[in-house]
Amino acid sequence: MSFPTYLRAGPRVGIRPLRSADGPEFTARVRESRALHRPWLFPPATPREYEPWAAPLAEGIVRAGFLVCELATGAAAGFVNVNNIVRGAFQCGALGYGAFAHAAGRGLMGEGLGLVLDHAFAPAPHGLGLHRLEANIQPGNAPSIALVEAHGFRLEGLSPDFLHVDGAWRDHERWALTAEMRAPREARRTG
Repeated sequence: MSFPTYLRAGPRVGIRPLRSADGPEFTARVRESRALHRPWLFPPATPREYEPWAAPLAEGIVRAGFLVCELATGAAAGFVNVNNIVRGAFQCGALGYGAFAHAAGRGLMGEGLGLVLDHAFAPAPHGLGLHRLEANIQPGNAPSIALVEAHGFRLEGLSPDFLHVDGAWRDHERWALTAEMRAPREARRTG
């Protein structure tokens, strides 16, 4: 079995762009992970839902999508999207992510998110060249909050009625990380 080339790889996972061909595995993993994702997340669970969701992510212009894969098997462990990329003076994007049930609690998404952050803050053409990333998280989603806290994101505030999720407008905490905030963390880890 041959495995894809990864944009970045860590000890246990690699990240690569989401592709149309990932639809069958992605949607099967989403269906297996419904109990884990609900009520926070509703990723596409059928090929019909996957195609329009994944197409703009593959373009990487205003959205970029990454599949987090286990290096040993190539199996998808989760996904990370950088949505609403704004260039110019802003250089910002908004994160969306989810682990798949078989990988939950194993630290794979933490490693994968770190790789996506490395890629997002790296200058173009080897990265997205962003200055700031935001993650908007429902206050009760403790695992998601712990994930961004572990990567140095700071809580910036609460956005009432921010996103329409599961049939209602939901409050979200606004977490953010800048390239400057990440740089000292990376220096400490490698120094």
